[in-house]
Amino acid sequence: SAMSSPSTFLFTGHARGRDRRLSVLMGLVLLTVAALAWHGPIPQWAHYHDFADARAWRGVPNLWNVLSNLPFALVGGWALWRWRREAPVGALAWRGFGAALVLTAFGSSYYHWAPDNARLVFDRLPIAWACAALTCGFLAQRVDVRWAGVVPLVTAWGVATASVLYWWFTEQGGVGDLRPYLLVQFLPMVLVPAALLMRMAPRGSAPGACVSDRAWWAVLALYGIAKLAESADAPVFEALSHTTSGHVLKHLLAAAAAAVVVTSPGRA
Repeated sequence: SAMSSPSTFLFTGHARGRDRRLSVLMGLVLLTVAALAWHGPIPQWAHYHDFADARAWRGVPNLWNVLSNLPFALVGGWALWRWRREAPVGALAWRGFGAALVLTAFGSSYYHWAPDNARLVFDRLPIAWACAALTCGFLAQRVDVRWAGVVPLVTAWGVATASVLYWWFTEQGGVGDLRPYLLVQFLPMVLVPAALLMRMAPRGSAPGACVSDRAWWAVLALYGIAKLAESADAPVFEALSHTTSGHVLKHLLAAAAAAVVVTSPGRA
């Protein structure tokens, strides 16, 4: 039989390489799910609603925890405005991401006005939706554009919604379990660095069509620091002489991470 051409060999090799990397991503998802299942229920800590900065001003309780959600609305609105006509790879997912950011601003402000478990549902739902849309957008740009289709996106949002409701119902039963919600929230923190380290190239060809590698690393760094600030809410408040708290910084850093996604200039 005739020998395969060099171009055919290179194309086949590239396809096989991508298949192997997809297998790695799938394996990481399964390992994450298995690790959470093995760990057992993860309850919400007892003093979750006791934030360090509870200062009020002119009738607004927990002023800075409420106001620091404004950047989410600004970044989300900016995303919706920017992508109203532009069509980046996975446009539907990215527009959903922008809408979820706007809802996060309202849901988190509502929760922080008078923190309790019932209001926390309205905080966590849009955060889960944003994470689901972000995951679909990333997979659309690095794996297959169909990940940003209506069915995958709606399915991802359904899973995200179920993860929050699962926590709520288990919390009502006295055995609250955050594992599904944590999976939805941290899955991008697993998939994104793995895909970048494996050099899964963006699938868009036009400048600005895809979020750049450099931008993704910045997003990961900002969000990681945001979670550290959240976990050190009171120590940060003390270290900064009661000017701002770790939770307020968490809001600002997470919004900055979202802004990096929205403003990423290219594909490099």
